[in-house]
Amino acid sequence: MTPLHFMLNSTFSLSILGLSMHRTHLVSALLCIEGMMLALFISFTMLFSTTQLFTLAPAPIILLAFSACEASTGLALLVATSRTHGNDHLKNLNLLQC
Repeated sequence: MTPLHFMLNSTFSLSILGLSMHRTHLVSALLCIEGMMLALFISFTMLFSTTQLFTLAPAPIILLAFSACEASTGLALLVATSRTHGNDHLKNLNLLQC
């Protein structure tokens, strides 16, 4: 495993670990998801540039577009929940809570 592959795998793994362990604020969850998407984007770009598969060349750009849509939706949800609940704690966002 090359050092670049190790770095990308560890980035993705640390983002998943951060998402599973530090679930206090919505902002930290969104940052962990963005870290995972960035690691996937870089690994897809490296994979398609080394194999030179031109039919799959738009795949990283499509992934980047979905990542931008996810970020904008997450920030819109953050603004909406901070307006209605007063904070961005994830424990307040439980829909099953009475």
